[in-house]
Amino acid sequence: MSGETPEPRPPLPLTEEELRARTIGELRPLSEPIRIVESDPRWPEQFQCEAERIAGALGSRALRIEHTGSTSVPGLAAKPILDMLLVVADSGDEAAYAPALEGIGYTLRIREAEWHEHRMFRGNDPDSHLHVFSASCPEIDRILLFRDWLRRNAADRELYEQTKRHLASEKWTYQQNYADAKTAVVEEILGRARLHLK
Repeated sequence: MSGETPEPRPPLPLTEEELRARTIGELRPLSEPIRIVESDPRWPEQFQCEAERIAGALGSRALRIEHTGSTSVPGLAAKPILDMLLVVADSGDEAAYAPALEGIGYTLRIREAEWHEHRMFRGNDPDSHLHVFSASCPEIDRILLFRDWLRRNAADRELYEQTKRHLASEKWTYQQNYADAKTAVVEEILGRARLHLK
């Protein structure tokens, strides 16, 4: 694993060419509007079941498995897709973990070697996104800070939900376009969360 600082992402939103370069397999346009649903009390249980399956497949190679994204925040409306964070020793070493994940039904969909060696696998039962990062990657702390702040702060939780509902009502070519459009409010909320840490 390289000790060099990863290059930052290109300016958002990502272009179609950039999306295609990161996507494994077909880049699929959205066939229907983004769907935001009310918070489901089953989401934490679904995560726990998936975390156990992942841990069972990877054993000690799974250094950390966390429930992230909007489905990890009680009371927050979300797309009905579980976001999960998997920490491994070196996310760039796909041979060390990808076959085991594929063996339990996960499919590699995103490879971002230039951005923290991020990988994203798609699961279908339940619908899920499994984000893989290397141990000590700074993005891990950023993701968990955002989750934990939204769990504690009702005002920012409401702001984030309203923003998502507004953006979901717009027309997007790809799901990533919708995700990119949330960047400004995510950074605004993270700014307040970081101030609270000081």
